[in-house]
Amino acid sequence: MITTEQLKELQERVTALCRYLDIDSKKIEVEEEELRTHVPDFWQDQKAAEAQMKKIKMLHFWIDSCKEVQGAVDEVAIGFDFVKEGVIDESELDNLYAVALDKTEKLELRNMLRHEEDKMDAILKINSGAGGTESQDWASMLMRLYLRWCERHGYKTAIEHMVDGDEAGIKSVTISVEGAFAFGYLKSENGVHRLVRVSPYNAQGKRMTSFASVFVTPLVDDTIEITLDPARISWDTFRSGGAGGQNVNKVESGVRVRYQYKDPYTGEEEEILVENTETRDQPKNKENALRNLKSILYNKELEHRREEQRKIEDSKKKIEWGSQIRSYVFDDRRVKDHRTNYQTSDVNSVMDGDIDEFIKAYLMQFSEE
Repeated sequence: MITTEQLKELQERVTALCRYLDIDSKKIEVEEEELRTHVPDFWQDQKAAEAQMKKIKMLHFWIDSCKEVQGAVDEVAIGFDFVKEGVIDESELDNLYAVALDKTEKLELRNMLRHEEDKMDAILKINSGAGGTESQDWASMLMRLYLRWCERHGYKTAIEHMVDGDEAGIKSVTISVEGAFAFGYLKSENGVHRLVRVSPYNAQGKRMTSFASVFVTPLVDDTIEITLDPARISWDTFRSGGAGGQNVNKVESGVRVRYQYKDPYTGEEEEILVENTETRDQPKNKENALRNLKSILYNKELEHRREEQRKIEDSKKKIEWGSQIRSYVFDDRRVKDHRTNYQTSDVNSVMDGDIDEFIKAYLMQFSEE
């Protein structure tokens, strides 16, 4: 059974968190912001209206979350009296405490996502490394891992473009992830992921090492202005491959946009390539491809904007072969993050999408630095 000291510590922790979040001010602010939505011509400017509604939604999130956590802690306090009266047993009180503690830790973790882009949706891209079928299979395993993680957390996903492997797995995949703070959490996955296992594709049963890179960018929407130079854009169309009925292979619904990007800070030039085969509607795929291109440009601007925070950036591993951020060693039953040193022996759960502790460890270190 938990002690009164544990309850007191949790109560103080929640009080301090809600005070830090300045919930009283947020309550006043949300009333003021909601009043602005009552003007007759509010929806005439669609972009401004959507931005306003998002702002209100975010304020409500912090207010409601704090209220929920405080309510869970109050239930624990009431539970102490109920145990004395014999209404509930000690195990039920311990369960109430575990629920309250979990809600508190999740809100503390969410509070670490303070950057403007953290609250955005995300674009997640996985590329297989050198190694043929083995690496392509590993890329598909990572795709399943992230899709399962998104499913666990109620995020909406869509596969925007995927290139199948030669024999098995995938060469690359681009996934859009929609939901509150999707980028804030998934940014911890940026980097190279290393797999060590006895390969099912090796006749001698040798231990093989494979690599796949994961790249996550915030998904911008129409409320964020990103300027594209039309003279630097070129389009290709192509027939989509894979399953999808007769139309998918007969109509050139797949689109490829090439953008000749010039860095406004260094003058360096590079070609950015984005493909989309998400739907059979070419105009819709073009719209999605442009949105993803804008997300990449927005992310580049963020990188420049954060140049002064080199201490934080230096803690991240570059996306290069040989500088992996995390290793998954199947036969040793070990998954280890090399940035935070957090590790677990529950490989099966990790591969089934349970990576919350890795994300938490990364955000804890990121916040402290």
